[in-house]
Amino acid sequence: MRKISSLFILLMMILTGCQTGTLNHQTVIDWIDFIKWNGKMYDGIYTGALADEKYIGEKLGEVNFKVADNITDTDYKIKNGDAAFHEKGTNFFTIKGSPNLIAVKSFRAINGYAIYYSRDDSGYKWQFKNMPIEKVNRVEIYPAYTSEAPERIAEIKNPEQISHFLQILKDSKESPNFEPNTEKGDPDYYYMVLYTVDPVAYKFDLLFDGHTYYWYLAEPSILSNDIQAFFPKK
Repeated sequence: MRKISSLFILLMMILTGCQTGTLNHQTVIDWIDFIKWNGKMYDGIYTGALADEKYIGEKLGEVNFKVADNITDTDYKIKNGDAAFHEKGTNFFTIKGSPNLIAVKSFRAINGYAIYYSRDDSGYKWQFKNMPIEKVNRVEIYPAYTSEAPERIAEIKNPEQISHFLQILKDSKESPNFEPNTEKGDPDYYYMVLYTVDPVAYKFDLLFDGHTYYWYLAEPSILSNDIQAFFPKK
């Protein structure tokens, strides 16, 4: 009996080990937004938007394989033409004057293209602190995270109004312990897009919980309710 029991325990340990090994390889992967092309990895610029379609250059290639929803093996080797979230056949293009950037046609992106940068050739430089604030010449506001192409709800071109808008952003107060009011549901999400002379505009989330406007820098930051004046009246 002891020999049989010992053999049973050993078999259970082997089976358990095999199952564990399988689970380690077949799992849900939280992919970052990337495209691999010509041996380089390009990451999505989540705080950037194409400034104008005139910056789109020649077709560079197209997506060969979408890894999200199709790959669960953590040992999968990313290949040229792989993209995290874009479907097979999606075209991507060069951006004039910016050899380390590519643009991917996307109806969900502002101005029709999502922008990616080569992680091999540059660091991420599209934070608010990197923005040449003195060169901002236009501001736009869009509803964010919609299932349709974003439609602009506000445009600011007047230099004095732009200056006022930017001052509100600069005067925002960090509030690490801030909790949005969700009594009536989730906050309203918006994009504010700030254009300079560059092909990539700066794009930041702007939220309103029914009482407070805020955005995120290193921490949640509270904005003056004066920013409401830049939204269309309901």
